[in-house]
Amino acid sequence: MEKISISPELKKMNSIFEAAGFEAYLVGGALRDTIMGKEAHDWDVATNATPKDVMRIFHRVIPTGIKHGTVTVHFMKKQIEVTTFRTETEYSDGRHPDKVEFASSIEEDLSRRDFTMNAMAASLCDGRIVDPFCGRDDIRAKTIRTVGNAHERFMEDGLRPIRAIRFASQLEFSIEKRTFSDIFEEETLKKIASISTERFRDEFCKILLSRRPSLGLKLLEETGILKMFIPELLEGRNCIQSDSRGFHDFDVLDHNFRACDGAPCDKLNVRLAALFHDVAKPRVKTVSQDCDEIHFYNHEVAGEKMSQEILRRLKFSNDTVRNVSHLVREHMFFYESAWSDAAVRRFVRRVGAENIDDLFDLRLTDIYGMKDRASKDSAEIQPCDKRDEIFDENSPCDKLPSKTETCDKTDEKLNLQELRARIEKALSQNSALGIKDLAINGNDLLAIGISPGKKIGIALKELLELVTDAPEMNTREKLLEAAKSFVI
Repeated sequence: MEKISISPELKKMNSIFEAAGFEAYLVGGALRDTIMGKEAHDWDVATNATPKDVMRIFHRVIPTGIKHGTVTVHFMKKQIEVTTFRTETEYSDGRHPDKVEFASSIEEDLSRRDFTMNAMAASLCDGRIVDPFCGRDDIRAKTIRTVGNAHERFMEDGLRPIRAIRFASQLEFSIEKRTFSDIFEEETLKKIASISTERFRDEFCKILLSRRPSLGLKLLEETGILKMFIPELLEGRNCIQSDSRGFHDFDVLDHNFRACDGAPCDKLNVRLAALFHDVAKPRVKTVSQDCDEIHFYNHEVAGEKMSQEILRRLKFSNDTVRNVSHLVREHMFFYESAWSDAAVRRFVRRVGAENIDDLFDLRLTDIYGMKDRASKDSAEIQPCDKRDEIFDENSPCDKLPSKTETCDKTDEKLNLQELRARIEKALSQNSALGIKDLAINGNDLLAIGISPGKKIGIALKELLELVTDAPEMNTREKLLEAAKSFVI
Protein backbone atom coordinates (compact mmCIF):
# COMPACT_ATOMS: atom_id res chain seq x y z
CA MET A 1 0.00 0.00 0.00
CA GLU A 2 1.53 3.26 -1.15
CA LYS A 3 1.71 6.15 1.27
CA ILE A 4 2.95 9.73 1.28
CA SER A 5 4.45 11.79 4.07
CA ILE A 6 1.93 14.09 5.77
CA SER A 7 3.13 17.52 6.90
CA PRO A 8 3.04 18.44 10.61
CA GLU A 9 0.36 21.06 9.96
CA LEU A 10 -1.95 18.56 8.25
CA LYS A 11 -1.29 15.96 10.96
CA LYS A 12 -2.31 18.49 13.57
CA MET A 13 -5.43 19.36 11.57
CA ASN A 14 -6.26 15.65 11.30
CA SER A 15 -6.01 15.20 15.07
CA ILE A 16 -8.74 17.82 15.47
CA PHE A 17 -10.93 16.08 12.88
CA GLU A 18 -10.36 12.69 14.55
CA ALA A 19 -11.11 14.04 18.03
CA ALA A 20 -14.47 15.22 16.68
CA GLY A 21 -15.13 11.84 15.02
CA PHE A 22 -14.38 12.74 11.39
CA GLU A 23 -12.06 11.60 8.56
CA ALA A 24 -9.93 13.92 6.47
CA TYR A 25 -7.93 13.46 3.25
CA LEU A 26 -5.50 15.50 1.17
CA VAL A 27 -6.88 15.83 -2.38
CA GLY A 28 -6.36 17.77 -5.59
CA GLY A 29 -3.26 19.40 -7.01
CA ALA A 30 -1.20 19.19 -3.82
CA LEU A 31 -1.48 15.40 -3.78
CA ARG A 32 -0.82 15.16 -7.52
CA ASP A 33 2.30 17.32 -7.17
CA THR A 34 3.51 15.27 -4.20
CA ILE A 35 3.19 12.04 -6.17
CA MET A 36 5.09 13.68 -9.04
CA GLY A 37 7.89 14.60 -6.64
CA LYS A 38 7.15 18.32 -6.75
CA GLU A 39 6.75 20.68 -3.82
CA ALA A 40 3.09 21.08 -2.89
CA HIS A 41 1.78 24.53 -1.98
CA ASP A 42 -1.97 25.09 -1.67
CA TRP A 43 -3.65 22.30 0.30
CA ASP A 44 -7.17 21.04 -0.34
CA VAL A 45 -8.78 18.72 2.20
CA ALA A 46 -11.85 16.53 1.79
CA THR A 47 -13.78 15.34 4.85
CA ASN A 48 -17.02 13.72 5.94
CA ALA A 49 -17.56 16.67 8.31
CA THR A 50 -20.22 19.10 7.09
CA PRO A 51 -19.36 22.78 6.68
CA LYS A 52 -21.21 23.49 9.95
CA ASP A 53 -19.12 20.82 11.68
CA VAL A 54 -15.89 22.35 10.32
CA MET A 55 -16.93 25.83 11.48
CA ARG A 56 -17.68 24.39 14.90
CA ILE A 57 -14.40 22.53 15.50
CA PHE A 58 -11.97 25.10 14.06
CA HIS A 59 -11.56 28.64 15.35
CA ARG A 60 -11.03 30.63 12.13
CA VAL A 61 -13.21 29.50 9.23
CA ILE A 62 -14.38 31.55 6.24
CA PRO A 63 -17.48 30.27 4.35
CA THR A 64 -15.92 30.86 0.93
CA GLY A 65 -18.06 28.31 -0.97
CA ILE A 66 -20.43 26.99 1.64
CA LYS A 67 -23.21 26.51 -0.95
CA HIS A 68 -21.06 23.82 -2.54
CA GLY A 69 -19.73 22.44 0.74
CA THR A 70 -16.44 24.38 0.85
CA VAL A 71 -14.99 26.55 3.60
CA THR A 72 -11.49 27.98 4.11
CA VAL A 73 -9.80 27.15 7.39
CA HIS A 74 -7.04 29.45 8.69
CA PHE A 75 -4.82 27.00 10.53
CA MET A 76 -1.19 27.21 11.68
CA LYS A 77 -0.52 30.17 9.34
CA LYS A 78 -2.01 28.28 6.39
CA GLN A 79 -5.22 28.79 4.43
CA ILE A 80 -6.65 25.35 3.73
CA GLU A 81 -9.76 24.74 1.63
CA VAL A 82 -11.92 22.08 3.25
CA THR A 83 -14.76 20.48 1.28
CA THR A 84 -17.29 17.94 2.48
CA PHE A 85 -17.48 14.61 0.59
CA ARG A 86 -20.14 15.19 -2.03
CA THR A 87 -21.91 13.85 -5.10
CA GLU A 88 -23.40 15.97 -7.83
CA THR A 89 -26.39 15.71 -10.16
CA GLU A 90 -26.99 17.35 -13.55
CA TYR A 91 -25.17 20.54 -14.64
CA SER A 92 -27.90 22.57 -16.38
CA ASP A 93 -25.73 25.69 -16.66
CA GLY A 94 -22.61 23.79 -17.78
CA ARG A 95 -20.73 24.87 -14.69
CA HIS A 96 -22.53 24.36 -11.37
CA PRO A 97 -24.29 21.15 -10.34
CA ASP A 98 -28.07 21.52 -10.05
CA LYS A 99 -27.86 19.92 -6.64
CA VAL A 100 -25.02 19.07 -4.26
CA GLU A 101 -25.50 16.16 -1.91
CA PHE A 102 -23.01 15.10 0.71
CA ALA A 103 -21.46 11.67 0.14
CA SER A 104 -20.68 9.02 2.70
CA SER A 105 -17.19 8.02 1.55
CA ILE A 106 -14.05 9.42 -0.03
CA GLU A 107 -14.41 6.94 -2.92
CA GLU A 108 -17.86 8.33 -3.75
CA ASP A 109 -16.45 11.86 -3.61
CA LEU A 110 -13.56 11.01 -5.95
CA SER A 111 -15.95 9.56 -8.54
CA ARG A 112 -17.31 13.06 -9.33
CA ARG A 113 -13.91 14.57 -10.18
CA ASP A 114 -12.67 15.47 -13.65
CA PHE A 115 -9.43 13.59 -14.36
CA THR A 116 -7.93 10.46 -12.87
CA MET A 117 -4.81 12.29 -11.70
CA ASN A 118 -7.11 14.55 -9.65
CA ALA A 119 -9.29 11.69 -8.37
CA MET A 120 -6.93 10.51 -5.64
CA ALA A 121 -6.81 11.13 -1.90
CA ALA A 122 -4.30 10.59 0.90
CA SER A 123 -5.44 10.00 4.47
CA LEU A 124 -4.24 12.73 6.82
CA CYS A 125 -4.01 10.02 9.46
CA ASP A 126 -1.33 7.81 7.92
CA GLY A 127 -0.70 9.04 4.35
CA ARG A 128 -2.44 6.02 2.79
CA ILE A 129 -3.37 6.76 -0.82
CA VAL A 130 -6.89 6.06 -2.10
CA ASP A 131 -6.75 5.72 -5.89
CA PRO A 132 -9.87 4.05 -7.31
CA PHE A 133 -9.32 5.26 -10.90
CA CYS A 134 -5.59 4.48 -11.25
CA GLY A 135 -4.51 8.11 -11.24
CA ARG A 136 -0.98 7.18 -10.20
CA ASP A 137 -0.61 4.96 -13.28
CA ASP A 138 -1.74 7.82 -15.52
CA ILE A 139 0.69 10.21 -13.83
CA ARG A 140 3.53 7.75 -14.42
CA ALA A 141 2.43 7.44 -18.05
CA LYS A 142 2.11 11.25 -18.29
CA THR A 143 -1.47 10.85 -19.47
CA ILE A 144 -4.56 12.99 -18.84
CA ARG A 145 -7.71 10.87 -18.75
CA THR A 146 -11.22 11.67 -17.57
CA VAL A 147 -12.83 9.79 -14.70
CA GLY A 148 -15.24 7.46 -16.48
CA ASN A 149 -16.90 8.55 -19.74
CA ALA A 150 -15.19 11.60 -21.26
CA HIS A 151 -18.34 12.94 -22.90
CA GLU A 152 -20.28 12.81 -19.64
CA ARG A 153 -17.51 14.63 -17.77
CA PHE A 154 -17.24 17.33 -20.45
CA MET A 155 -20.99 17.84 -20.65
CA GLU A 156 -21.06 18.42 -16.89
CA ASP A 157 -18.74 21.42 -17.22
CA GLY A 158 -17.65 23.07 -20.47
CA LEU A 159 -14.43 24.23 -18.87
CA ARG A 160 -13.10 20.69 -18.41
CA PRO A 161 -11.78 20.28 -21.98
CA ILE A 162 -9.85 23.53 -21.57
CA ARG A 163 -8.57 22.32 -18.20
CA ALA A 164 -7.36 19.15 -19.93
CA ILE A 165 -5.39 21.29 -22.38
CA ARG A 166 -4.09 23.47 -19.57
CA PHE A 167 -2.84 20.46 -17.63
CA ALA A 168 -1.25 19.09 -20.81
CA SER A 169 0.62 22.37 -21.18
CA GLN A 170 1.57 22.79 -17.52
CA LEU A 171 2.60 19.18 -16.89
CA GLU A 172 3.71 18.41 -20.46
CA PHE A 173 1.44 15.34 -20.47
CA SER A 174 -0.50 13.93 -23.40
CA ILE A 175 -4.29 13.72 -23.44
CA GLU A 176 -5.61 10.16 -23.67
CA LYS A 177 -7.00 9.39 -27.14
CA ARG A 178 -10.70 8.99 -26.30
CA THR A 179 -10.59 11.96 -23.93
CA PHE A 180 -8.98 14.11 -26.63
CA SER A 181 -11.30 12.89 -29.39
CA ASP A 182 -14.40 13.93 -27.48
CA ILE A 183 -13.24 17.57 -27.40
CA PHE A 184 -13.92 17.66 -31.16
CA GLU A 185 -17.53 16.48 -30.76
CA GLU A 186 -20.08 19.10 -31.82
CA GLU A 187 -21.98 18.83 -28.56
CA THR A 188 -18.79 19.26 -26.56
CA LEU A 189 -17.73 22.30 -28.57
CA LYS A 190 -21.14 23.89 -27.97
CA LYS A 191 -20.72 23.28 -24.24
CA ILE A 192 -17.24 24.87 -24.33
CA ALA A 193 -18.62 27.89 -26.19
CA SER A 194 -21.17 28.40 -23.41
CA ILE A 195 -18.65 29.03 -20.63
CA SER A 196 -18.02 32.57 -19.42
CA THR A 197 -15.20 34.60 -20.90
CA GLU A 198 -13.66 35.01 -17.46
CA ARG A 199 -13.38 31.26 -16.94
CA PHE A 200 -11.65 30.82 -20.30
CA ARG A 201 -9.34 33.75 -19.53
CA ASP A 202 -8.22 32.24 -16.23
CA GLU A 203 -7.29 28.91 -17.85
CA PHE A 204 -5.70 30.75 -20.78
CA CYS A 205 -3.43 32.66 -18.39
CA LYS A 206 -2.36 29.41 -16.71
CA ILE A 207 -1.44 28.03 -20.13
CA LEU A 208 0.60 31.15 -20.88
CA LEU A 209 2.47 30.82 -17.58
CA SER A 210 3.46 27.18 -18.19
CA ARG A 211 7.01 26.38 -19.22
CA ARG A 212 6.11 25.94 -22.88
CA PRO A 213 2.80 27.69 -23.56
CA SER A 214 3.01 26.75 -27.25
CA LEU A 215 2.03 23.19 -26.27
CA GLY A 216 -1.33 24.39 -24.95
CA LEU A 217 -1.79 27.07 -27.59
CA LYS A 218 -1.41 24.54 -30.41
CA LEU A 219 -3.94 22.25 -28.73
CA LEU A 220 -6.36 25.18 -28.45
CA GLU A 221 -5.85 25.79 -32.16
CA GLU A 222 -6.21 22.12 -33.14
CA THR A 223 -9.44 21.63 -31.19
CA GLY A 224 -11.06 24.82 -32.49
CA ILE A 225 -11.20 26.44 -29.06
CA LEU A 226 -8.80 29.21 -30.04
CA LYS A 227 -11.15 30.16 -32.89
CA MET A 228 -13.99 30.55 -30.38
CA PHE A 229 -12.21 33.01 -28.13
CA ILE A 230 -9.29 34.59 -30.04
CA PRO A 231 -9.98 34.14 -33.78
CA GLU A 232 -7.65 37.03 -34.67
CA LEU A 233 -4.61 34.91 -33.86
CA LEU A 234 -5.60 32.34 -36.49
CA GLU A 235 -5.20 34.93 -39.24
CA GLY A 236 -1.48 34.33 -38.76
CA ARG A 237 -1.70 30.65 -39.77
CA ASN A 238 -0.04 30.27 -43.19
CA CYS A 239 0.77 33.98 -43.29
CA ILE A 240 4.29 33.53 -44.65
CA GLN A 241 7.07 35.85 -43.48
CA SER A 242 10.17 34.28 -45.02
CA ASP A 243 11.72 36.14 -47.93
CA SER A 244 15.15 36.70 -49.47
CA ARG A 245 16.39 38.42 -46.31
CA GLY A 246 15.99 35.25 -44.24
CA PHE A 247 14.66 36.82 -41.04
CA HIS A 248 11.92 34.28 -40.29
CA ASP A 249 11.55 30.50 -40.44
CA PHE A 250 7.89 30.41 -39.36
CA ASP A 251 4.52 31.78 -40.34
CA VAL A 252 3.13 34.56 -38.15
CA LEU A 253 1.19 32.29 -35.80
CA ASP A 254 4.03 29.89 -35.05
CA HIS A 255 6.36 32.86 -34.60
CA ASN A 256 3.96 34.31 -32.02
CA PHE A 257 3.68 30.94 -30.27
CA ARG A 258 7.46 30.50 -30.12
CA ALA A 259 8.02 34.07 -28.98
CA CYS A 260 5.59 33.35 -26.15
CA ASP A 261 7.72 30.32 -25.23
CA GLY A 262 10.79 32.53 -25.05
CA ALA A 263 9.32 35.08 -22.65
CA PRO A 264 10.08 34.94 -18.90
CA CYS A 265 7.86 32.37 -17.17
CA ASP A 266 6.88 34.75 -14.38
CA LYS A 267 5.84 37.73 -16.52
CA LEU A 268 2.27 37.34 -17.77
CA ASN A 269 2.21 40.76 -19.44
CA VAL A 270 5.33 39.98 -21.46
CA ARG A 271 3.92 36.60 -22.48
CA LEU A 272 0.68 38.25 -23.57
CA ALA A 273 2.62 40.88 -25.50
CA ALA A 274 4.78 38.18 -27.10
CA LEU A 275 1.67 36.30 -28.22
CA PHE A 276 0.03 39.42 -29.68
CA HIS A 277 3.03 41.49 -30.80
CA ASP A 278 2.61 40.50 -34.47
CA VAL A 279 -1.13 39.79 -34.44
CA ALA A 280 -1.80 42.54 -37.00
CA LYS A 281 0.78 41.38 -39.56
CA PRO A 282 -1.69 39.49 -41.77
CA ARG A 283 -3.81 42.64 -42.11
CA VAL A 284 -0.96 44.91 -43.23
CA LYS A 285 1.14 42.46 -45.26
CA THR A 286 2.58 43.66 -48.57
CA VAL A 287 4.81 41.89 -51.09
CA SER A 288 7.25 43.68 -53.40
CA GLN A 289 6.62 43.57 -57.14
CA ASP A 290 9.42 41.11 -57.72
CA CYS A 291 8.08 38.98 -54.80
CA ASP A 292 11.54 39.22 -53.24
CA GLU A 293 10.60 41.01 -50.01
CA ILE A 294 7.63 40.86 -47.65
CA HIS A 295 6.78 43.84 -45.46
CA PHE A 296 4.40 44.51 -42.59
CA TYR A 297 4.46 48.29 -42.36
CA ASN A 298 3.04 49.78 -39.14
CA HIS A 299 1.91 46.38 -37.86
CA GLU A 300 2.82 47.51 -34.35
CA VAL A 301 0.33 50.39 -34.58
CA ALA A 302 -2.46 48.15 -35.86
CA GLY A 303 -1.38 45.51 -33.32
CA GLU A 304 -1.81 47.93 -30.44
CA LYS A 305 -5.46 48.43 -31.35
CA MET A 306 -6.12 44.73 -32.01
CA SER A 307 -4.52 43.64 -28.73
CA GLN A 308 -6.62 46.19 -26.87
CA GLU A 309 -9.78 44.79 -28.45
CA ILE A 310 -8.82 41.17 -27.70
CA LEU A 311 -7.79 41.80 -24.09
CA ARG A 312 -10.92 43.82 -23.36
CA ARG A 313 -13.08 41.08 -24.84
CA LEU A 314 -11.32 38.56 -22.58
CA LYS A 315 -12.11 40.82 -19.59
CA PHE A 316 -8.52 41.57 -18.59
CA SER A 317 -8.00 44.48 -16.21
CA ASN A 318 -7.56 47.98 -17.59
CA ASP A 319 -3.95 47.99 -16.37
CA THR A 320 -3.20 44.78 -18.26
CA VAL A 321 -4.87 46.07 -21.43
CA ARG A 322 -2.92 49.30 -21.25
CA ASN A 323 0.46 47.75 -20.42
CA VAL A 324 0.33 44.90 -22.93
CA SER A 325 -0.94 46.99 -25.83
CA HIS A 326 1.75 49.59 -25.07
CA LEU A 327 4.44 46.90 -25.29
CA VAL A 328 2.98 45.74 -28.62
CA ARG A 329 3.05 49.33 -29.92
CA GLU A 330 6.69 49.89 -28.90
CA HIS A 331 8.25 46.51 -29.71
CA MET A 332 9.70 47.68 -33.05
CA PHE A 333 12.03 50.34 -31.58
CA PHE A 334 15.45 50.49 -33.22
CA TYR A 335 18.47 51.67 -31.26
CA GLU A 336 21.85 52.74 -32.63
CA SER A 337 24.93 53.91 -30.75
CA ALA A 338 24.67 57.16 -32.69
CA TRP A 339 21.64 58.16 -30.63
CA SER A 340 22.27 61.37 -28.72
CA ASP A 341 21.71 61.49 -24.97
CA ALA A 342 18.62 63.57 -25.68
CA ALA A 343 17.32 60.82 -27.98
CA VAL A 344 17.79 58.30 -25.17
CA ARG A 345 15.82 60.52 -22.81
CA ARG A 346 13.06 60.96 -25.39
CA PHE A 347 12.90 57.17 -25.82
CA VAL A 348 12.46 56.71 -22.06
CA ARG A 349 9.81 59.42 -22.03
CA ARG A 350 7.90 57.69 -24.81
CA VAL A 351 7.98 54.11 -23.54
CA GLY A 352 8.07 54.87 -19.80
CA ALA A 353 10.93 53.96 -17.49
CA GLU A 354 8.68 51.44 -15.74
CA ASN A 355 8.27 49.51 -19.03
CA ILE A 356 11.94 49.25 -20.05
CA ASP A 357 12.59 45.79 -18.57
CA ASP A 358 9.44 44.29 -20.09
CA LEU A 359 10.11 45.92 -23.46
CA PHE A 360 13.65 44.55 -23.60
CA ASP A 361 12.34 41.12 -22.61
CA LEU A 362 9.82 41.36 -25.46
CA ARG A 363 12.54 42.28 -27.94
CA LEU A 364 14.55 39.20 -26.96
CA THR A 365 11.50 36.94 -27.20
CA ASP A 366 10.79 38.33 -30.67
CA ILE A 367 14.31 37.32 -31.71
CA TYR A 368 13.92 33.93 -30.04
CA GLY A 369 10.81 33.20 -32.10
CA MET A 370 12.33 34.00 -35.50
CA LYS A 371 14.43 30.89 -36.07
CA ASP A 372 14.09 27.13 -35.57
CA ARG A 373 16.76 26.40 -33.00
CA ALA A 374 15.70 22.88 -32.04
CA SER A 375 18.47 20.35 -32.57
CA LYS A 376 17.60 17.39 -34.75
CA ASP A 377 19.60 15.10 -32.51
CA SER A 378 18.70 16.37 -29.04
CA ALA A 379 15.78 17.51 -26.95
CA GLU A 380 14.22 20.83 -27.87
CA ILE A 381 15.49 23.90 -26.07
CA GLN A 382 13.76 24.61 -22.77
CA PRO A 383 12.32 27.97 -23.78
CA CYS A 384 12.13 30.28 -20.80
CA ASP A 385 15.29 28.79 -19.29
CA LYS A 386 17.37 28.76 -22.47
CA ARG A 387 16.35 31.99 -24.18
CA ASP A 388 19.65 33.76 -23.51
CA GLU A 389 21.73 30.82 -24.70
CA ILE A 390 21.30 32.00 -28.27
CA PHE A 391 23.50 34.93 -27.33
CA ASP A 392 26.10 32.95 -25.37
CA GLU A 393 29.28 32.12 -27.23
CA ASN A 394 29.87 29.18 -24.86
CA SER A 395 26.51 27.52 -25.55
CA PRO A 396 26.48 24.08 -27.21
CA CYS A 397 26.69 24.53 -30.97
CA ASP A 398 23.62 22.38 -31.63
CA LYS A 399 21.49 24.96 -29.77
CA LEU A 400 22.80 27.93 -31.71
CA PRO A 401 21.50 29.46 -34.93
CA SER A 402 23.77 29.87 -37.91
CA LYS A 403 27.03 31.79 -37.51
CA THR A 404 25.73 34.79 -39.41
CA GLU A 405 22.52 34.92 -37.43
CA THR A 406 24.38 34.49 -34.13
CA CYS A 407 26.46 37.56 -34.88
CA ASP A 408 23.37 39.56 -35.79
CA LYS A 409 21.48 38.57 -32.65
CA THR A 410 24.50 38.97 -30.41
CA ASP A 411 24.90 42.48 -31.79
CA GLU A 412 21.25 43.11 -30.96
CA LYS A 413 21.71 42.02 -27.36
CA LEU A 414 24.84 44.11 -27.02
CA ASN A 415 22.86 47.06 -28.38
CA LEU A 416 20.22 46.51 -25.71
CA GLN A 417 22.89 46.28 -23.02
CA GLU A 418 24.39 49.53 -24.23
CA LEU A 419 20.98 51.22 -24.35
CA ARG A 420 20.17 49.99 -20.85
CA ALA A 421 23.43 51.45 -19.54
CA ARG A 422 22.64 54.79 -21.15
CA ILE A 423 19.11 54.75 -19.74
CA GLU A 424 20.43 54.00 -16.24
CA LYS A 425 22.84 56.91 -16.61
CA ALA A 426 20.02 59.22 -17.68
CA LEU A 427 17.89 58.14 -14.73
CA SER A 428 20.77 58.58 -12.28
CA GLN A 429 21.25 62.15 -13.51
CA ASN A 430 17.74 62.99 -12.40
CA SER A 431 16.81 63.98 -15.93
CA ALA A 432 13.31 65.33 -16.43
CA LEU A 433 11.41 62.48 -18.11
CA GLY A 434 8.02 64.08 -17.66
CA ILE A 435 6.41 67.42 -16.84
CA LYS A 436 6.14 66.41 -13.20
CA ASP A 437 9.96 66.21 -13.11
CA LEU A 438 10.41 69.87 -14.04
CA ALA A 439 11.73 72.23 -11.37
CA ILE A 440 8.66 74.45 -11.84
CA ASN A 441 4.94 73.85 -12.29
CA GLY A 442 1.86 75.54 -13.68
CA ASN A 443 1.44 77.78 -10.64
CA ASP A 444 4.93 79.19 -11.18
CA LEU A 445 4.02 80.04 -14.76
CA LEU A 446 0.80 81.72 -13.68
CA ALA A 447 2.79 83.79 -11.20
CA ILE A 448 4.97 85.29 -13.95
CA GLY A 449 1.98 86.25 -16.04
CA ILE A 450 1.34 83.39 -18.45
CA SER A 451 -2.37 83.16 -19.25
CA PRO A 452 -4.21 80.20 -17.69
CA GLY A 453 -5.50 77.41 -19.90
CA LYS A 454 -3.84 75.91 -22.96
CA LYS A 455 -0.84 78.23 -22.83
CA ILE A 456 0.27 76.77 -19.51
CA GLY A 457 0.27 73.27 -20.98
CA ILE A 458 2.08 74.39 -24.13
CA ALA A 459 4.71 76.20 -22.09
CA LEU A 460 5.35 73.19 -19.85
CA LYS A 461 5.75 70.91 -22.88
CA GLU A 462 8.20 73.32 -24.48
CA LEU A 463 10.18 73.56 -21.26
CA LEU A 464 10.29 69.77 -21.04
CA GLU A 465 11.75 69.65 -24.56
CA LEU A 466 14.33 72.24 -23.50
CA VAL A 467 15.35 70.20 -20.46
CA THR A 468 15.43 66.98 -22.51
CA ASP A 469 18.07 68.55 -24.74
CA ALA A 470 19.91 70.25 -21.87
CA PRO A 471 19.27 68.66 -18.42
CA GLU A 472 21.32 71.38 -16.72
CA MET A 473 18.47 73.79 -17.55
CA ASN A 474 16.20 72.03 -15.03
CA THR A 475 16.50 74.62 -12.27
CA ARG A 476 13.81 76.98 -11.08
CA GLU A 477 15.75 80.09 -12.04
CA LYS A 478 16.67 78.96 -15.55
CA LEU A 479 13.22 77.63 -16.38
CA LEU A 480 11.48 80.79 -15.17
CA GLU A 481 13.84 82.85 -17.30
CA ALA A 482 13.14 80.66 -20.33
CA ALA A 483 9.40 80.77 -19.64
CA LYS A 484 9.28 84.54 -19.98
CA SER A 485 9.14 84.11 -23.75
CA PHE A 486 5.61 82.73 -23.29
CA VAL A 487 4.36 85.83 -21.45
CA ILE A 488 2.16 88.04 -23.60
